[in-house]
Amino acid sequence: MAAEQDPEGRAAARPLLTDLYQATMALGYWRAGRAQDQAEFELFFRQCPFGGAFALAAGLRDCVRFLRAFRLRDADVQFLASALPPDTDPAFFEHLRALDCSGVTVRALPEGSLAFPGVPLLQVSGPLLVVQLLETPLLCLVSYASLIATNAARLRLIAGPDKRLLEMGLRRAQGPDGGLTASTYSYLGGFDASSNVLAGQLRGVPVAGTLAHSFVTSFSGSEVPPDPVSTLVPLAAFQRADPQGDPFPRRRSRQSLLSPQMLAPAAGQGSQVNLAASVETWLERVCGHLGLGVQEPHRGERAAFVAYALAFPRAFQGLLDTYSVRRSGLPNFLAVALALQELGYQAVGVRLDSGDLLQQAREIRGVFRTAAAHNNIDEEELARLAQKGSEVNVIGIGTSVVTCPRQPSLGCVYKLVSVGGQPRMKLTEDPEKQTLPGSKAAFRLLGSDGSLLLDVLQLAEEPPPRAGQELRVWPRGARESRTVRPAHVEPLLRLCVQQGQLCKPLPSLAESRAFAQQSLHRLSPAHRRLEQPALYQVALSEKLQALVDRLSARGAL
Repeated sequence: MAAEQDPEGRAAARPLLTDLYQATMALGYWRAGRAQDQAEFELFFRQCPFGGAFALAAGLRDCVRFLRAFRLRDADVQFLASALPPDTDPAFFEHLRALDCSGVTVRALPEGSLAFPGVPLLQVSGPLLVVQLLETPLLCLVSYASLIATNAARLRLIAGPDKRLLEMGLRRAQGPDGGLTASTYSYLGGFDASSNVLAGQLRGVPVAGTLAHSFVTSFSGSEVPPDPVSTLVPLAAFQRADPQGDPFPRRRSRQSLLSPQMLAPAAGQGSQVNLAASVETWLERVCGHLGLGVQEPHRGERAAFVAYALAFPRAFQGLLDTYSVRRSGLPNFLAVALALQELGYQAVGVRLDSGDLLQQAREIRGVFRTAAAHNNIDEEELARLAQKGSEVNVIGIGTSVVTCPRQPSLGCVYKLVSVGGQPRMKLTEDPEKQTLPGSKAAFRLLGSDGSLLLDVLQLAEEPPPRAGQELRVWPRGARESRTVRPAHVEPLLRLCVQQGQLCKPLPSLAESRAFAQQSLHRLSPAHRRLEQPALYQVALSEKLQALVDRLSARGAL
């Protein structure tokens, strides 16, 4: 799939989004005559993020898009030539010009899968030079996406299934690519919508948004509405020359008279009403009910609410804390909401951005039944807002979801596990950084009730575990083996790209989101717990453990 034919292609990473040492290693492989050696790498993480016991796999769609569009253009090769030694053989650069991913095969955890330490998110095999060049961009595409999806999943678990979560962090994100990634994968992780319009256009993320304080403060209340006569729009304005036909077919029938302060009933029958005048009438009654003077609510705020209600009578929301929630925002909102209700419209809610949100929401709910939202909430504040009786229905989160302040990186790695069919293993003084050698398969073992028992890694050549059959495994980090008899066995790694070709269409983002929620529900409460969770076991087969022991004893090949 060429990037220019892909509606999401503009979001794909470019081949030179990489580290220079990938190019220097590529030159080394080429000079040694090893560019075409068959190799396999695994991409995985060593510890679950945020002190939790799980992660969500994400970024696969971006990886597939990147692989299928991968091609070094002349400008790319010319830049590499300027960065490498001037005496580099020109034939190397001709080799780079011919590179693509037609020889690359990828097995992966489906997007939205539960992922655990050491279990590959991706297995990438193909010509050594090419799959080496893929290391940095694939890590970039998977690590942040999986971190964001996991962070969003944690926030969803805290909020519970009934709260509506909105991602509103674009202005706080790490650049435009980070913003698009955060909006995409917070949705996969369980958020309901995003404020990011580009994520809606390119990725199909539902978008949502209302108004900012600047809209409210831009009104003073003394603005003079336009003269309705001057807003008479001639029919000719809607009859622009267009060889393909009229671009405004629904507006051809008659001239349009725009009445700035007038609003027709929701049912479409009856006379228009001056909304601003109706709001002033209702304000007296509202202030009397709340024990306020009619002069206390801010005129400019009320004018802003009226303007917004005229533009969105079926989706009117009020931002209450520009001046004073109790003395201004709330009575102004109620006056507009009641005026709309009189015409058959229903206001949908209010938004709070500051102060004690929980207390304010409870007080406001005592006056009317509606929703509240906020823009910068961490796990602790979300837990308060999600508690029973909080009266908060909608929660908008910005900085705390897109920047992942509790852990800014997932720490994924991309390690060589075999070359020419021979296992490779990294040995180091730090046992946690040793790698697992050989081409592998991964399986999830389940109990009779569908509960997750453990994940097992084994060599690809081994027969897969069988349901009902006793299996001896070596849990990672344990000194002793254990036996397990699974009632069900699920293969984890799916073939998604074979020799550069997509094996089958990937699920949509919405389908991956639904799968992620199903995956989370399968976790036991002990593993789902966000603080001091029980650790989920990943184990090795006897044959893989024996290979690790043998290579460790004599040094890696």
